[in-house]
Parts: sequence; structure tokens; C-alpha cells
Amino acid sequence: MAEIALGIGTSHTPLLTFGAEKWADYSRRDYKSRTLNLSDGRWVSYEELVAEVGERYAGIATAEHFATKQRACQEALDHIAADIADTAPDAVIVITDDHHELFAPSNNPAISIYYGKDILTHTAAPREGNPDWFPEMAETYAMDRTHSFPGMPDFAYELIERLVDKHFDIGVADSVADPAKAGFGHGVGFVVHRLFQGRTIPVIPVLLNTYYPPNAPKPARCVELGQRLREAIEESPAPLRVAVVASGGLSHFVVDEGLDRGIIDALVAGDTAALSRVPTAALNSGSSEIRNWLVLGGAIAGRPNRWVEYQPLYRTPAGTGIGVGFGVWG
Repeated sequence: MAEIALGIGTSHTPLLTFGAEKWADYSRRDYKSRTLNLSDGRWVSYEELVAEVGERYAGIATAEHFATKQRACQEALDHIAADIADTAPDAVIVITDDHHELFAPSNNPAISIYYGKDILTHTAAPREGNPDWFPEMAETYAMDRTHSFPGMPDFAYELIERLVDKHFDIGVADSVADPAKAGFGHGVGFVVHRLFQGRTIPVIPVLLNTYYPPNAPKPARCVELGQRLREAIEESPAPLRVAVVASGGLSHFVVDEGLDRGIIDALVAGDTAALSRVPTAALNSGSSEIRNWLVLGGAIAGRPNRWVEYQPLYRTPAGTGIGVGFGVWG
């Protein structure tokens, strides 16, 4: 029967796609934002955030600190890539979110599984005025041009049928009509481009609508999806060794170390009850990608944690940025 041989969590922020010398340039967008999400559900401007918390992170929102953090993050990604190479899975299930790359407001399923033969990435078309870091980001996300990755149609189809039997109404797609207009995006492309290191491994994308109201799955439903996904994998008669990867998160665009560390601690402990109780109000904007990790938590509960690393990346004095997480279970 099939089994989960490896569970992986990884952030996929643009900060992981280009050098630390460009982090300050990327961070300028934070100063202009009026929609910074706080974990209590509020939205504030940068000026309002400064008025509330001050500029307590000014001492670490520096080029020198960025370089140190960038090295640590790349070492963690290399560690994950090595674990994938050592495990040599037959298939990789990537649990991630879609930023209107494949889906649009006209059709945006809460949960979708792709069972096509070819996974085609959407091209992030260059535009006049794009920042210097844009080409590197697009390449690492496999969105610099249309890339084709192998899917696993038969196994994906099995998983869809079993999840429907387990009372999950799954949206599906089996092809990409025109990747110039819509295709797979950063959440899948980052995993394949950065972590597979040139290896060809069949991928099954599981896409959650984490970002866009009103049909984002609740935390408990995400955990349950992971539990049922694990059952669906193990019920397959195929002798497959599967890696399950959560791609995205953690807290952003205001770093919340308490939220992030609580998620990681619960994952390491296999505490699905704690994961199910994560406040929905905390899962807005970028922090909504924590839902991908909640699905992973349901799938790997009880599995031993090999290693985990957390790096809060404060990129402005008021604490905007992202909490990045990396971990492997198996």
C-alpha cells in the first residue's frame, strides 16, 4: 500500500528567491501598505502599526542582519532538498494556495486537486517598471516562462474519489488551457524549482483557497482534510512512497512569533486539537497560508519530527515581514 514517507513544511516568500542585498528594496512596499494584517483580525496602515508598537525592530531591520537571516534560510532549504533526495519519493503532494494564478474570482474552489498529466506554470509577464528582484523571483517560482512538470493522474484520481467518499467536496482540474492566461504558480513552482534540484518527481497539487473570502476552509476543516488525505493515501494498493509538502506561510505581513511558534510546537507534538483551535481571525492575507501547514499537521500527526527551524524575518522597524518555517517529519 502507499505510505507517507516524508512530511515537509516550507515557506515560499519572495525573500527566499533573491539575495539579501535586495530585501530592503522589497520591503519598501510595507511602508506604503494600508492593509497590514494583525493576528486579532484588524487591518492597519504602516503608520498605525508604528503608533501601536513603535519601531522596536529598528536594530535588526538592517542589511547585516538580513544577510545572516538569508544564509540561515538557504541552509534550511538545502537541508529539505537533501532530505527529499535521500528519501527519493515516488510522488510529491504539494499543499499550497493559489493567488489567482490558476483560478479567478469567477471560479475559486475552497479545495481543489489537479489530476492532469502535465502541470503547466503561469508566466509572470515582465512589465515596465518591475523591480530588480522580479526576474530572480519569477525564475525561482518557475514563472519566468511556461514550465511543464509531470503530474500523476491515476493516483490523483484515486485520492479525489476517496476524499469524496470521506465527505470532502473536492474541486478538480485535469488540464491547463492557456498558461499565458492561467496556470500553476509560486506555491508549486517554488517546491519543484528550489527543492527538487533538477530531479523529475511526479507532483499532485492540492490547492486551498486560503486568501480570498468567503470560502476559505476553517482551521479544523484543514486539519481534518490532512487526516483524511493520509487515509486516502494509505488506502491505495499502489506501493508508493509519498512526500507531503506544505508550501507557504507562516505569519505575514506583520510577524507574529507567538502564533508561528505555537503552530510549530503543535506540529512537532502532533497536537491536532491545538491546530484545529487556531483562531480564524489570525489567518488573513499572507498569514492565511498557515492553513497549508494545518493540512500537513493532520496528515503527519504522530510522525516523528526530524528537524525544524524558525526564522522571524523582520524587515522594517515596526515589525513587518514574515515568519518563515522549515521542517521535516518522517
